[in-house]
Amino acid sequence: MDRYLKAPLDREEVKTLKAGDYVYITGTIYTARDAAHLRMSQALDRGEKLPIELEGNVIYYMGPTPAREGRPIGSAGPTTASRMDKYTPRLLDLGLTGMIGKGKRKPEVTEAIVRNGAVFFAAVGGAGALLSKCIKKAEVIAYEDLGTEAIRKLEVENFPVIVVIDPQGNNLYEEVLKK
Repeated sequence: MDRYLKAPLDREEVKTLKAGDYVYITGTIYTARDAAHLRMSQALDRGEKLPIELEGNVIYYMGPTPAREGRPIGSAGPTTASRMDKYTPRLLDLGLTGMIGKGKRKPEVTEAIVRNGAVFFAAVGGAGALLSKCIKKAEVIAYEDLGTEAIRKLEVENFPVIVVIDPQGNNLYEEVLKK
């Protein structure tokens, strides 16, 4: 089923998503990879405020290539989500509503997705150049010293993703393997 969502996400609307749904996201999402997740975790450990509001927001596990002239960003394909698994349950418990990446997630992440009515989306790996065309604006908002792993605020239009783990814990990868 094709769905069109505005980001930040409405949690009640997220709860209606099903594994396998095709979703097109328009609005504001954020990028963060391994190094940014580590910094956010350290900030939380120190009792500091995070550089982004988590409630309703989506983090895209992506580190872009340099932008070509006239473009806001370079190739923008997903990275392997499992590298963020040790940080994800905590962020979900603090309000993170969606994540975009590729690959499997640990059971603890699925449990946190269900507990918080959140969602894990997959973007197509190897399609970074095509995905970048859906990004209308990009700006570094935190951890600039991390280069491609800095946190970026992205304005996206009809950014295509697939629901992999829905708020009920259904997992598209596992369902396909069973068939």
